[in-house]
Amino acid sequence: MTVIDANRMHEIEARYPEYFHRSFRQRFGGLMIVIATLLYGLYAVWFFDLPKLFAEAHWERVGIYLSQWVSYDVQPEFRIQDDGSIAVRYPRFSPLGDNPHPDWVVDNPDGSITVAVSGAGLAVTVSKSETIVTAHGVSVPVDVSSGAPKVVGPVPAWMTVYDDNVLADLGFAGDVSISVDRVKIRKRFLGWANFVFDTQSSFFDKPVGEVISLIVSGPRIKPDQSNLSLAFDDIWNNSEWQHGDVWTKLFQTIVMAFLGTLLGALAAFPLAFMAARNITPNRLLNQILERFFDFLRSVDMLIWALFLTRAFGPGPLAGSGAIFLTETGTLGKLYSEGLENIDNKPREGIQSTGAQTVLVHRYGIMPQIVPVIVSQTLYQWESNVRGATIIGAVGAGGIGLKLWEAMRTNANWENVAYMVILILIVVFLFDAASNALRHRLMGSRTH
Repeated sequence: MTVIDANRMHEIEARYPEYFHRSFRQRFGGLMIVIATLLYGLYAVWFFDLPKLFAEAHWERVGIYLSQWVSYDVQPEFRIQDDGSIAVRYPRFSPLGDNPHPDWVVDNPDGSITVAVSGAGLAVTVSKSETIVTAHGVSVPVDVSSGAPKVVGPVPAWMTVYDDNVLADLGFAGDVSISVDRVKIRKRFLGWANFVFDTQSSFFDKPVGEVISLIVSGPRIKPDQSNLSLAFDDIWNNSEWQHGDVWTKLFQTIVMAFLGTLLGALAAFPLAFMAARNITPNRLLNQILERFFDFLRSVDMLIWALFLTRAFGPGPLAGSGAIFLTETGTLGKLYSEGLENIDNKPREGIQSTGAQTVLVHRYGIMPQIVPVIVSQTLYQWESNVRGATIIGAVGAGGIGLKLWEAMRTNANWENVAYMVILILIVVFLFDAASNALRHRLMGSRTH
């Protein structure tokens, strides 16, 4: 065992002071970062008043909206006539068609009507004097023979009594609104109603086997059009889901992203050479172009879209222009920084042979910068597919505008889900294609 005396220890400390005499920042820097992060988190909680925000949030709406994404409802209305009979009415644009007779609405011998709300024992029986709601294992009668509906017996937690009606919440299965002269039921079904054929189609409500038989070998429904062509027209022009318009707007979004990115890359490429200090040694020109790129990037794509829709009107042209301006600034900045980081030795070697400037750029610079250009351009193209959806919501065309229109109604959430799924699929496909192209092109450069 080696023993170090005091003199030797002082000598080691003098030789390696960074290990024995660390500064305050070196000793407590990590702890200070942790404390600063915690303090900032507490400040953010106070600044945004998160406890109040979470307490007052309408969390129940989340479940309602999500259920509407994957389901649809039918709303029959039962009106009690003066003679005691009950008339059944359906909304004008009911998913069941113009003359529905669902098997879950049953006429009873005593003149009452029973509606099976779900297969879990939820049911509503409507008669001229009372409505009986069966849910959660109990049957609750509501007297409608007097001036206002009145719950007979104790009022369960899932019922709410108002002055002129009683509302029964049946959860995901739906709800029931009971007044003196009418009962309105909202019955919810999983799935998307009439996604293929709407109620106006000749193929509506036909079994899949019958539809296939008609298309393949059945007699023509319309003498001047084949059944295959008729089926395609009915699907494409589905009035409820508007497949044709949705897919057309989706294609507009893709074109907007591609055209805007392509034009931005073409404009940014030559400007980047003039902005790179090692390629164009002109300080004034470098600074002007760098600030120009910063200006184009600092104005968000959404703001450019608002400006251009005012100038050219709503449509894909404004969207493509917004992407073009943003990408000119973004790609110009990325290209110029890539040029400034190249190895100058190949360029200087080709210059020493007396080659022209174009050849120097072609053989001394491009082999180094092409992987950067390809990678960044493909990434921006993929990102702009998502961005084009957002700017479409402000009038720049594409599926974003269609999505915003469906959301504003606050009733067509299944259509919103349909368009969101299409956007996700497109983004996924473009992400996969972009990654494959990037790896293929950059891989070919490295071999």
